[in-house]
Parts: sequence; structure tokens; C-alpha cells
Amino acid sequence: MIAGKDAPTHGEAKNSWLTGTAAWTYYTVTQWILGIRPEYDGLRIAPVIPPAWKGITVTRRFRGNTYLVQVKNPKGKQRGVRVIAGNLLPVLPLQSAPVRVEAVLG
Repeated sequence: MIAGKDAPTHGEAKNSWLTGTAAWTYYTVTQWILGIRPEYDGLRIAPVIPPAWKGITVTRRFRGNTYLVQVKNPKGKQRGVRVIAGNLLPVLPLQSAPVRVEAVLG
């Protein structure tokens, strides 16, 4: 909805969360900034974070498993996981406990 000419805030957009904006923002943040995104062959770990961040911790459900992903950033990098070769976790059989993953930028 856009406020009409009789509104005190003429031209202002209202209720942007009803347009799917919130869902797309969540998708963008979780999958392309925090970089924990599902793919056909596995779970990609490819964060792009500000260099000032010392790291992030993300809990992600993927194909029935819970992944606890800790990304460390000791050198103040923005991207480039160096611990997981290829940065793609393969699809795992169902686990009874959360799968713990540690990745280091650098």
C-alpha cells in the first residue's frame, strides 16, 4: 500500500513486510551473508561477513539434521573458508546429535 495524496505521509509505502520483503531479507542474510546455504549435494559454508566480526555461530536444520556451524575470523577477513576443502559439507545420514562444524576464514 502506498499512502495517497490525502495522507499526512503522501507517497510513503506501508506494510512492506506483507510484500515478501521480510522473507527475502531473511533469505539473503542467512544464505548469502552468513553463507550457510543448502545445495543439492550438501550444505555450503561460504560466509561474507564484515572484517571486524571475530566470527559467527549459526544453527541450521538441513535434511533432518541440525548443524551447529561456528565460523571463526581470526585474521579479519571477509570471505574464504580455509578449513573445509571446497566448503561443501556432504549430505549426512540422520544423526542423533547435532553435527558440529568449525570453519575458519583466511
